[in-house]
Amino acid sequence: MGQPVALIARIAIASPLRTLFDYTLGACCADPPNLRPGMRVKVPFGRRQVVGLIVALHNGSEVPKEKLRPIDCILDTEPVIDPTMLALVVWGARYYQYPEGDALLQALPSLLRRGEPLPELRKTVWQLTQQGLDVSPQAFSRAPNQRALIEELRNNDAVEDGVLSSQFSRPLMRLLTERNLIEKKLIDETLPNTKTILKETPRALEVQQQAIMHRIVFAGFHCWLINGVTGSGKTEIYLQLIERGLRAGRQALVLIPEISLTPQTQKRFSERFAVPLVILHSGLSDKQRAKAWARARSGHATIVIGTRSAIFTPLPNLGLIVVDEEHDVSYKQQDGFRYSARDLAVMRAKRENVPIVLGSATPSLESLYNCEIQRYTQLHLTARAGAAKTAEWRVVDMRAQSLNSGIAETTLDAIRTTLERSQQVLVFLNRRGFAPALLCHACGWVAECRDCDARLTLHHDRYRLVCHHCDAQSPPPEVCPNCQSQQLVATGAGTERSELVLQQHFPTTQVLRVDRDSTQKSGYMRSVFDTVQSGQPCILVGTQMLAKGHHFEQVTLVVILDADSGLLSPDFRAVERMGQLLTQVAGRSGRGTLAGLALVQTHQPDHPVLQLLLQEGYAAFAHQVLKHRKVQQLPPYQQIAVVRAEASHAAAAERFLQHARREAQKLAPPSSRIDFLGPMPALMERRAGRYRYLLRIDANHRSQLQDLLNRLIPSLERYKKPRYLRWSVDVDPHDF
Repeated sequence: MGQPVALIARIAIASPLRTLFDYTLGACCADPPNLRPGMRVKVPFGRRQVVGLIVALHNGSEVPKEKLRPIDCILDTEPVIDPTMLALVVWGARYYQYPEGDALLQALPSLLRRGEPLPELRKTVWQLTQQGLDVSPQAFSRAPNQRALIEELRNNDAVEDGVLSSQFSRPLMRLLTERNLIEKKLIDETLPNTKTILKETPRALEVQQQAIMHRIVFAGFHCWLINGVTGSGKTEIYLQLIERGLRAGRQALVLIPEISLTPQTQKRFSERFAVPLVILHSGLSDKQRAKAWARARSGHATIVIGTRSAIFTPLPNLGLIVVDEEHDVSYKQQDGFRYSARDLAVMRAKRENVPIVLGSATPSLESLYNCEIQRYTQLHLTARAGAAKTAEWRVVDMRAQSLNSGIAETTLDAIRTTLERSQQVLVFLNRRGFAPALLCHACGWVAECRDCDARLTLHHDRYRLVCHHCDAQSPPPEVCPNCQSQQLVATGAGTERSELVLQQHFPTTQVLRVDRDSTQKSGYMRSVFDTVQSGQPCILVGTQMLAKGHHFEQVTLVVILDADSGLLSPDFRAVERMGQLLTQVAGRSGRGTLAGLALVQTHQPDHPVLQLLLQEGYAAFAHQVLKHRKVQQLPPYQQIAVVRAEASHAAAAERFLQHARREAQKLAPPSSRIDFLGPMPALMERRAGRYRYLLRIDANHRSQLQDLLNRLIPSLERYKKPRYLRWSVDVDPHDF
């Protein structure tokens, strides 16, 4: 006997409810055996019709059949998500304690979430009809444009629509179509040719690079951590590993932490490979993103380069995953589905049985710990590639210097010397805007955000006071609102002010600012790279956008204007991030044949943590921080989850978390294995007019933490909370 036909579809719907929904197949499902998980459907949901995703098919439901509603229509003829990806997203939703339906729909491009069809991947081409082939050229003696178009198609079997329309007008093409001389056709894209992979010859590898290439094998899953100093040639290893996979007919997924890294990464890969590659990030239009996603899904794109959400791209022939700058906090989603793209990448590689390579000059403590317990294999690159030498560190004691908008005289002298040598300078300051505070010299009033526990930042370009947390904006007051004094002072320095000061000191040198404000303009980052790559003397001023993976061969001086903020933060991760950031920024210097120098301005030149980093390097620094974390029982030696609550009234958020703690302690009384901290205010208690509190749950093992959360969350969902209160769970949090 054959298998019984499934009568119930379990559907994922974008909803805050932590459940899937059962529907009957209905009249639209005329061929149930062809209905499969991963296909999209339209279903009634409340009073709306919504797009859902089939997760499973069953013969029955726990809900009485008379209460089930039928599927309205089926949107796909085949699954848009394969079973492996479906299972990965479900696993991620469960691990990060997020509604499965919402997570699954978020894994799709927004056009597909709205019910649009998969983008057309076939190319539109123009050809001559039989009548067009037979027509004599003399027939166009008085129509030279018509004759030229016919000759173009006679000389080329098929011409792409975009190419032909760039040479001839649409009305002309329409006229010849109506005369049945030319016709438009859709043809399939050709799959990549594995024989023609490279455009350029790979670079000769150094001894350590060769050793790593020999160690990494394409024989099932394994996680390799390439711990390589800045400029050591990690990217060349990625390229040659990807080539190895391409020759076997496999696809590669490359994750990068920031959109700003896309231009140079795309350029480097496009120069090396002759195969189709696509880019995926939030800066693309919905149509561009859906097209790139569909090309990857079909196998026509063999290399996918993308930011965090690209981890959900379906790849039928996946052979390798690369996570560059694996330490970067940008891989952790900070709202909604709070997943770590790096950790999901490792899980995806394991499930698809392919190797994964994590790379960084400053590996995260979690990855170093995984190497310590032999879950990952650590591979070292201790020297820079070619003739490049590691930059020299030098401390500038700001206590003994006169400062010009936060820039010491010693620093200005070093910049001047570098520019006189026709070399380039990078100045790092992780504060955008002109000044981080506007205050009254007479009474001490400070411009603060009405809705956040934060000062307003003065932006000179727009001449606005801006909150960098809720984006509230207003013009600066002409007089002090408190005492009516006109002595308003912009204090402190941001990237705008640093740019202005440096331009005043070096008027004949181009100063390029790179931060979230300046890069809003389309093509700006590419123009910056073109200027820097030209080799002309210039000064780059920017935030951490400049610290991540950029390769500027002519930059020989890096200046870190303020190294102290990471030493003063109450966040236990701040010291690790400071060490990573300083090392990464310094690593932009001396990447070519010229020696590099990194100047670090600080008011605490003798701080032991800073001295350890500068004198012994990141490896010794990370080892010391790991020892401290172990003593303090902090991640990665302890597992943490945070229950967050926010409300327009602080008492409501705190009251909810007090309830959460009582419920949690009933399920798992505090012990040496599990403990609770809070409720307590977030590091920024009030943001966008809402008070934010958190309850921290610590456990010795992931399984203990997950077991508690699985039992706790249903009880929290039953809590009768006010409408103005929102709560969420953050597993492995990076932000407090």
